[in-house]
Amino acid sequence: MAYGDQPTITVDDVEIPLLGFGTWQLEPKDARRMVAEALRIGYRHIDTAWIYKNEKAVGEGLRDSGLARDDFFLTTKIWVEHFDHDGLLRQAQESADSLGTVPDLLLLHWPKTTPSFEETLGALNEARDQGLTRSIGVSNFPSREFRQAQALSKARLITDQVEHHPYLGVDQLVATAAELGSSITAWSPLAQGKISDDATISQIGQAHGKTNGQVTLRWLIQNRIIAIPRTSKESRARENFDIFDFELSAEEMQRMNALDRGERIGDWIDPVFQWDKTGA
Repeated sequence: MAYGDQPTITVDDVEIPLLGFGTWQLEPKDARRMVAEALRIGYRHIDTAWIYKNEKAVGEGLRDSGLARDDFFLTTKIWVEHFDHDGLLRQAQESADSLGTVPDLLLLHWPKTTPSFEETLGALNEARDQGLTRSIGVSNFPSREFRQAQALSKARLITDQVEHHPYLGVDQLVATAAELGSSITAWSPLAQGKISDDATISQIGQAHGKTNGQVTLRWLIQNRIIAIPRTSKESRARENFDIFDFELSAEEMQRMNALDRGERIGDWIDPVFQWDKTGA
């Protein structure tokens, strides 16, 4: 893969850039513009989902960038209403058609009680076998369900994409991912802007001449967490990408870790499932 010299993580022989660009809540016009701009800036990992209703625009942005297909990593997600066997395969094909390319990674968006995990994981593996994705994973799965899903999956689930930022630790999920030979991807890595006026992060940023957002993203990738910040502003996208010329010390990393207070911003999980307990 031609990801340049930016840091990556390799899971089951799949190389994933640690810093990606998210497209949640981006209207199609903005998604097309920002995906193309993000790739021009240097991002090599784009994240979308069927439920975002912008896959076609994301695909247009990918083509607008002029990059060769092997030069970027692309993730999309199967929506919960499509977890039955036939529905999942239909959506996987629809997503590939909308994007104009087969995604590198196809995720189950949230855990769901019905249909059974067996049916859904079987269909997800079938989508991979049919060439509708290059790899598979899950999103918003607590450790228990993550383990269950992997036990039912023929192929490695290469990531669990979950909410994670300085105010919401995921130590138990990180341990589960390591146990399963997988990884963690952080959505809302900047706590939807809440980190911008955090005094501790500001102090660390001042020491490096960096913004709070840059410090937070650097903390994540140094922890080997994949981060997918989202913005509709080109200037912010450039700022978020400018994190490869400094490094946080062990003491600064500990100070960032200590900010965990178990604060969850987005919780749409079925109440039958229980999130992992945090250290906060």
